[in-house]
Formats: sequence, structure tokens, C-alpha cells
Amino acid sequence: MKVLIVLTSHDQLGNTGKKTGFWLEELAAPYRRFREAGYDITLASPAGGQPPLDPKSNEPGFQTDDTRWFEGDPQATAALAATVRLDSVRSEDYDTVFYPGGHGPLWDLAEDAGSIRLIETTLRSGKPVALVCHAPGVLRHATTEDGAPLVAGRRVTGFTNSEEEAVQLVDVVPFLVEDELIKLGGDYSKGEDWGSYVVEDGLLITGQNPASSAAAADALIARFSS
Repeated sequence: MKVLIVLTSHDQLGNTGKKTGFWLEELAAPYRRFREAGYDITLASPAGGQPPLDPKSNEPGFQTDDTRWFEGDPQATAALAATVRLDSVRSEDYDTVFYPGGHGPLWDLAEDAGSIRLIETTLRSGKPVALVCHAPGVLRHATTEDGAPLVAGRRVTGFTNSEEEAVQLVDVVPFLVEDELIKLGGDYSKGEDWGSYVVEDGLLITGQNPASSAAAADALIARFSS
């Protein structure tokens, strides 16, 4: 089983002067589960090479068994240091695609034509796509074959407005994931802030926040185990 994990290359948190990137738990937990399932894992990002890590995600309070495992695993850290360029990948070469979040994707992957095309072609070919936390925001420009918003009428979740308020970035991010999914006609739902919450609708799997990343990966793996 071949899985493509798509990470952000964006490292600037709006005009705050602070750094952002991908959220470590949202890569580490799925990566570990995919490895344990025996999957062939490829990491990609728009710029290729080492993608930026949101420094906050590696603070002691946000470290988990999965993040510690990831950082202690030479194979995982080597893969992270050498992500392939997103524009070099083809959806037909993979069985599924997984998008970790972090705030970075709101700036680059949400607007990246290659990422949009990857999501559309993967789903249209009957293969599942999973996105967690802020990553469901990268669906904003993806469409169905008839040109309708991809999320319209689909059950979805993603980082909530109240979670964004809690981290005091409502006025910094280019758009709010919850608002955007609803605006596009998505059947948006959410669980408790910071709790694990995953929604499946056909081939589309979305998770609400960092705590949902392991469950989203498990849901994706279950698709290939049944």
C-alpha cells in the first residue's frame, strides 16, 4: 500500500513575525500508524526538502508518545528532511493521500494548483483522501467533475472557530476553516474543542484537530483492511 503525505512549505504566521508550518503530532501519529501497517510512505511538499515545523508543536506540552517516537526514528526524520516536490508526484502512483495540518497549509496548499489537482484526481479515481485540523481548508478550491465545490453536500469537519479563537489567531489566518467549509456547502459538524473527532463521507475523511490525527489515520487504514 502506497500512501502520500502532503506537508506545507509555508513558515510565516501572517504578519505576526512568528513562524508556523506543519503540526508535528499530525504527521507523527499517522506516519507511525502507516509504518506499523506496512505502508510504503512518501512525504511531499510544495518546495521539497525539509518542510517547516511549527515550533509550538514541539514544545513540551504538545509532545506525545508519537512525536517522541517520530523524532527518535532515523528513517522518519530522514524522510522528513528530503520530501519530494509536490509538482513531481502523480496521484496514480499512490493508493491514498493524507494531509496533516498546522496553520501553514492555509497559505500555500489551499492555493496550490498541484495540491488541488491531486485531491480531485485521487478522489475521482476511487481512492480515499484524509485531512486533519487546518488541512481540510485546502479543499476550498477543489471541485467535482461538474465544477461544484468538492465539499458541497459532504459531511466534513476541521479546526473550529472556537479553537482558532483559543489560540488567538482568528485575525491572523487568511480564512477560518469552519466558516470556509460551511460557506462551500459542506455539512460541517464538530466535537468538543481539542477532543478527537473524525468524519467520514465516502472517500473523504476529515479530522477536527491534532487529537484527531491518529483516529483519522486509523479510519484510512481501515478502508484497506476490510
